[in-house]
Amino acid sequence: MTPRVRFAPSPTGYLHVGNARAAAANALFAARHGGVFILRLDDTDTARCRPEYEAAIAEDLRWLGLAWQEGPLHQRDRLARYAMAAEALKASGRLYPCWETEEELSFKRQQRLKRGLAPIYDRAALALTEEQRARALASSRPPHWRFRLSDGHAEWDDLVLGQRAVKLGAVSDPVLIRADGTPLYTFASVVDDIDHGITHVIRGEDHVTNTGVQRDIIASLGTNPDAMRFAHLPLLVGADGEPLSKRIGSLSLRALRGDGIEPAALLAYLARLGTSSDIAPAGWDELVAGFDFAAFSRSAARFDPAQLLALNRRVLHALPFEAVRARLPEGATETFWHAIRGNLDMLSEARHWWDVVAGAIVPPPIEEEGERAFLAEAAAQLPAGTYDGATFKAWTGALAEATGRKGKALFRPLRLALTGEEHGPELKDILPLMGRDRAYLRLTQAAGGVS
Repeated sequence: MTPRVRFAPSPTGYLHVGNARAAAANALFAARHGGVFILRLDDTDTARCRPEYEAAIAEDLRWLGLAWQEGPLHQRDRLARYAMAAEALKASGRLYPCWETEEELSFKRQQRLKRGLAPIYDRAALALTEEQRARALASSRPPHWRFRLSDGHAEWDDLVLGQRAVKLGAVSDPVLIRADGTPLYTFASVVDDIDHGITHVIRGEDHVTNTGVQRDIIASLGTNPDAMRFAHLPLLVGADGEPLSKRIGSLSLRALRGDGIEPAALLAYLARLGTSSDIAPAGWDELVAGFDFAAFSRSAARFDPAQLLALNRRVLHALPFEAVRARLPEGATETFWHAIRGNLDMLSEARHWWDVVAGAIVPPPIEEEGERAFLAEAAAQLPAGTYDGATFKAWTGALAEATGRKGKALFRPLRLALTGEEHGPELKDILPLMGRDRAYLRLTQAAGGVS
């Protein structure tokens, strides 16, 4: 059977790294096994879903390099189908009406906790007499509808976590239909998965209990839940071990993209995070070939921004000029790119180095008298004519002979005067890009006008 998987975000905000990891796992699994990757939008909550977020989800997935073969499919277009499935559950007695308000439910939960009981729904609506139920149905308050869970356990062999079981008696009967008649994700997702022929559900570990509930719903709709395999990826934590969800807003794909993280770096990081594979630059084909649920640890995975940045640096250093040309400052050449790419953590830093070689930065003046005299001599020793890769060596050789300096004493003041930085690209590479006039001006400025 051809694998069919889906990524089903809700367009109520921007994608974050947790979403992206699930999306990447689905896309890579489908590609690895010749399957179909479906983009489906959980958009039945019309009050919170917004078209700009829907557009952003598609844009972010494309930026990350993930392509879907079907979709985007919209749950809002399938309300009639969900209503039909709900009627079938009502007819079988598995979906029952409830009239408690949120305040009443909250009070019940508090009372159960005081008695040392789990704060689950007490199924009071099922205990109504026929007369009480008839009066409630005739009232002006519309009911919400709960699914009556089976007794016992829901069990499955998880592709990542191994054997898993959810004790259904320890879980509240879930609300599947709101009082306004709209379905909740728990229900709509099951109906969609059945109708779309989903073979593998790949998502985060926070859905484990939800999976037990949904398997029971699947069976109640007349489908074999074992026909669908489940894989739950352990949740992400920060470098300090704190749940990443507490600060997930700063790790949206939009924010990382704006910060200058390369999509190839982020995809490679998310694809291998929490696995036995090395965190290293890798193209799509390599990531697909190496994707294996058996490689995932069952422990939480640490999302370390410093590790991602180090990977981003490695990806940048290997990018050819044509891959970045459109994102470099206007006028930047291939020679410039090769000169500076080895010193970049993020591509946005290229703007600074373009200002260094082609702009009008003013390095701070050197205060030490001896250094100022040295820089004045360096300016005087600058060769005339066009500069190339050999110019720097010839210039500094003559300067060393004239001043007796060598090593750090020779090169550090030159770097500070020419670039304003303690570290950076090889001066032999950027001096030809800078040219004699710009180099002379900066050396004399740093020398405080000494000539």
